[in-house]
Amino acid sequence: MGRYRIRVATGASLYSGSHNRVQLWLVGARGEAELELQLRPARGQVEEFERHVAEDLGPLQFVKLRKHHSLVDDAWFCDRITVRGPGDSAEAAFPCYRWVQGEDVLSLPEGTARLAGDNALDIFQKHREKELKERQQTYCWATWKEGLPLTIAAGSTEDLPPNMRFHEEKRLDFEWTQKAGTLETILKRVYTLLSPWNRLEDFDQIFWGPKSALAEMVHQRWQDDEIFGYQFLNGANPMMLRRSTSLPSRLVLPPGMEELRTQLEKELQQGSLFEADFILLDGIPANVIRGEKQYLAAPLVMLKMESDGKLLPMVIQIQPPSPSLPIPALFLPSDPPLAWLLAKCWVRNSDFQLHQLHHHLLSTHLLAEVIAVATMRCLPEMHPIFKLLIPHIRYTMEINTRARTQLISDGGIFDKAISTGGGGHVQLLRRALAQLTYRSLCPPDNLADRGLLGVPSALYAHDALHLWEIIARYVEGICRLFYPGDDVVRGDPELQAWCREITEVGLCQAQDRGFPISFQSQKQLCHFLTMCVFTCTVQHSAVNQGQLDWYAWVPNAPCTMRMPPPTTKDVTMATVMGSLPDVQQSCLQMTITWHLGRRQPDMVPLGHHKEKYFSGPKVKAILKQLQMDLENLEREITARNKQLDIPYEYMKPSHIENSVTI
Repeated sequence: MGRYRIRVATGASLYSGSHNRVQLWLVGARGEAELELQLRPARGQVEEFERHVAEDLGPLQFVKLRKHHSLVDDAWFCDRITVRGPGDSAEAAFPCYRWVQGEDVLSLPEGTARLAGDNALDIFQKHREKELKERQQTYCWATWKEGLPLTIAAGSTEDLPPNMRFHEEKRLDFEWTQKAGTLETILKRVYTLLSPWNRLEDFDQIFWGPKSALAEMVHQRWQDDEIFGYQFLNGANPMMLRRSTSLPSRLVLPPGMEELRTQLEKELQQGSLFEADFILLDGIPANVIRGEKQYLAAPLVMLKMESDGKLLPMVIQIQPPSPSLPIPALFLPSDPPLAWLLAKCWVRNSDFQLHQLHHHLLSTHLLAEVIAVATMRCLPEMHPIFKLLIPHIRYTMEINTRARTQLISDGGIFDKAISTGGGGHVQLLRRALAQLTYRSLCPPDNLADRGLLGVPSALYAHDALHLWEIIARYVEGICRLFYPGDDVVRGDPELQAWCREITEVGLCQAQDRGFPISFQSQKQLCHFLTMCVFTCTVQHSAVNQGQLDWYAWVPNAPCTMRMPPPTTKDVTMATVMGSLPDVQQSCLQMTITWHLGRRQPDMVPLGHHKEKYFSGPKVKAILKQLQMDLENLEREITARNKQLDIPYEYMKPSHIENSVTI
């Protein structure tokens, strides 16, 4: 009995408000009451009401709502509803953060996280079972290509569940930049029609438009061995480099190269020999673009770490030994400049392919989508792990659906401009999935396996470890609130179903590569959740943001190669220009680089959740500590970067997006 104060918050995005009338009920432990409201929610507004309820409802459990429509179903995006009951009772929060459509009754449970109970008559248990049944009908798995991770069942963005779609501002920005990029490509193509294209300087003709200060530095210094080596540590793809523990078996040193062998063995003994092996590309069929055959290689690069932290190449073997070429040509820094430059271009082309497909698309985008779909299918909104993960799956299903229909589709960008297009990209993804281990996704393990722990100039490695530790503390803090013992972890059927759904279903029986099929302890659960959050946030930032800096100057990261790899050192400028992408391919690479590498206008930084899914002061304190830890790391990285010739910005917390959205 008494007065209830109700606050209804509507989303701030375009079209979030509605002209339809909304009906509300309060549901307590001892009763239910319909509120006589004439609510027509306005975009970005919080509407407050006070209503007297005659009966004692007891502790509030749900708010129910129904949106009525007459001529038009005007969808409404409801953020959350809060209710303060009679007297000094605490305010109850009912998170929503979804589109309300149709005229069905929607029940919003009070925001306290709850694990599944054993009592089938419990009102919350009935709600979560009904919710999961409906979600599993809405969020269905599909196979994009056999042998690859499963995806959301959506042939186009229109097929996606409404709550997984871009908000209108995001959609308009994404599609406007696509059109602007297309126009820029046309203008550059027209501008170069009557111009020669036979010198490296001719790439300057298209090096205009949006670019960064670092991209300009790459333009000026891309031929330097120091910049070539730096990219393996801190460039767009810091995932290929590893410290050598022996000379690679596929490195063939022909007679007369005893001095090189001695140098390599000396660096090996000192622990300063590193390698980048692109053998995954060996045998992948190359694309045919506009009737012209393209080419791929599988280079092996040996590098040495100088005492000042500079990483310099020592030798490049472009192709592995074969019956037709049992002793492949080796390229050295002392070779004729154009021969050495072309060898490095082949390495950079190979790095482009593995970066985009293995370390970007597969290891962040597709993995994040598996996590997202499994979360929606297996964890109800009351589950604490759902509340933990839901901010980190925002927009992921739509950006991946757009990739499958525009980027890696038949006739998409890969087919038009990239040497692994035309089907090679699918074969490469299958090979990469076979090597995608659980350890490879966890920086403490991955960096140890690659011998990169404690390397001062490995800035990606340094920042990744710090961010992993920060996320791990946050995840552990949340988990301890709801899983005080290992027995509670083992006894959570929804959590165990979520784990199996990821490993056995979404990742196609990945238990053979170290992924768990169940959680037996709190420690095991926390480690897996840290991997999920890290992948969807930090790791994606590390392999996405650098595209604009390192790929805008096309010769530094050619998307395709138009001549076979050289087998001799008789290289001319005509050979170099005939190998690098042509004008049309280069323009397309620059356009896509800008489109995908720029900072997103509606970006939500890591740890700064717009949505408040959790209720209670303990969780809020843990989230506040996460934000403080990230702010401290931000200050540390900012101070460090002031001392560097090339600042490493990709893992500054303010630059890391909270989910995979681009």
